[in-house]
Amino acid sequence: MKTKLLLLALLCMQFLFAQEITGSWSGELSVQGMSLPLIIHIKKDVKGFVSSMDSPKQGATNIPLATTTFVDNQLAINAPAMGLSYSGKLNVDRIEGIFKQGGMEFPMTLSRQTETVKLVNRPQSPVAPFNYQTEEVSFVNSIDKNTLAGTLSAPKNFKKSAPIVVMITGSGSQNRDEELFDHKPFAVIADDFAKKGIATLRLDDRGIGGSSKGTKKDTSANFVTDIEAATTFLANKGYSNIGLLGHSEGGMIAPMVAVKSKNIRFIVLMAAPGTAVDELLTQQNYLAGKLAGMTEAQLLENKKINQKLYTFIKNYSGSTYEKDLRSLLANENGKVDETLLNQLKNPWFTYFIKFNPATYLSQVKIPVLAINGGLDFQVPAKDNLAAIKNSLTKAKNKNFETYEFEGMNHLFQECKTGAFSEYGEIEQTISPKVLDKMSSWILKL
Repeated sequence: MKTKLLLLALLCMQFLFAQEITGSWSGELSVQGMSLPLIIHIKKDVKGFVSSMDSPKQGATNIPLATTTFVDNQLAINAPAMGLSYSGKLNVDRIEGIFKQGGMEFPMTLSRQTETVKLVNRPQSPVAPFNYQTEEVSFVNSIDKNTLAGTLSAPKNFKKSAPIVVMITGSGSQNRDEELFDHKPFAVIADDFAKKGIATLRLDDRGIGGSSKGTKKDTSANFVTDIEAATTFLANKGYSNIGLLGHSEGGMIAPMVAVKSKNIRFIVLMAAPGTAVDELLTQQNYLAGKLAGMTEAQLLENKKINQKLYTFIKNYSGSTYEKDLRSLLANENGKVDETLLNQLKNPWFTYFIKFNPATYLSQVKIPVLAINGGLDFQVPAKDNLAAIKNSLTKAKNKNFETYEFEGMNHLFQECKTGAFSEYGEIEQTISPKVLDKMSSWILKL
């Protein structure tokens, strides 16, 4: 439930005269109070123009961009695969236009870049050389036949009976560091743990970094097999004290693996869902809108719409899902928001909406530490920690702890409001209090 950013793909620029448009253009998109800088690089080739994009706050560079039309100084960009469009008018060295996605519109002005966008400092990001061992590893998921690549970090002279933790990323395609806004929380955790005597294995998700691609039909159930493959890989190498650490959706996957695998000795859940996911997303959307300044009337209307959609998906039992979904989404003119349709018919999303974490948490009997940030709007702490506690109690689990960190967000940064807009602005990647809590709990087992 890591938040999915609007845009970040498929923007290219092509203008009437090459001498007017080649070079770099910068602009900012304002989303939920967050300023997201973008840089568009434009070159001319034999077919016209070729463009790429950087998103400095996300640490993303050289993203290839799609085709564009430019007639009478009017720029029109369409990216159907992502449900994105942009239209703007060129006026000397500025392009003033509107970015659209999912029925929402955002003004975005591009200007010739005159200075480099400054990145926010990330003082916690580990920098080599390290005083512990790191090893690049890869292995094959024997069920789905995909290859997974990652980094195994371990203290020097590490005994294989000591704790080793497999780290599980949140929603969306993430690299082994779970990188977002140039933060690398999993790298920070691995670095901290290694210095305290705990080994870790962190992995690139399917289709990212060194890991091979999955399929368009992949769901959380497929990702479970990736983590099972990781624990089997470690067990075959002689590690006997294997634990799981899952963040957000990763915290949903961890109990699923633990219930199926005998290799798992403990679990750490970071901002993991405890309530039924359709209820969680309804609450998440409401709180996100509130933080973004929406009125109560708007919030309640959106909540009503979301509940209607989620209920349809959760209870659907027919055989013509897309056709029936189109009918549900059609407006009074019979038009359908294709971006929303593509999201709602995505196999991962439909599986996700139907999921209830209690199904697996109520079977977990190994030690569990579940933590949340008190200002987390994506996985609100009180409701989800209470639900996790209820499920583990039902499982008759005799060794678990739930803990709420006051003043922290979904990424466990010390923050002011918990809003999405703060994630990239805060220098801290993860609070040392959280690192100490997790490591001390593991080492006491």
